[in-house]
Amino acid sequence: MEPLGIEVDAPANETVMDAVVAHGFFWPVGCAKNGECTNCAMEVLSGIGRLSAMGRYERQNLLRQRGQRSVEDPRLRLACQARVQGDIVVYKSGVRPDTL
Repeated sequence: MEPLGIEVDAPANETVMDAVVAHGFFWPVGCAKNGECTNCAMEVLSGIGRLSAMGRYERQNLLRQRGQRSVEDPRLRLACQARVQGDIVVYKSGVRPDTL
């Protein structure tokens, strides 16, 4: 995961956010981690095909919060919705060790 340069193991079908949080990191969000705020949006640098397909709920919230262009770029995904199905590399600023 960039820009931290960390690597985490994730069980198949776990969300990207849950996998990173389970390894002791804080992922910035503004909702109940349910896709409504879209603050968890990340850029997929590699492995787009190893994430679950974008669901209707994720698509609707991206459209509502960020506009049409947000769903036209397959690299933009919500970490609370995208489920890991293989090796991926993502970029998300604001992720940090959770020291609380």
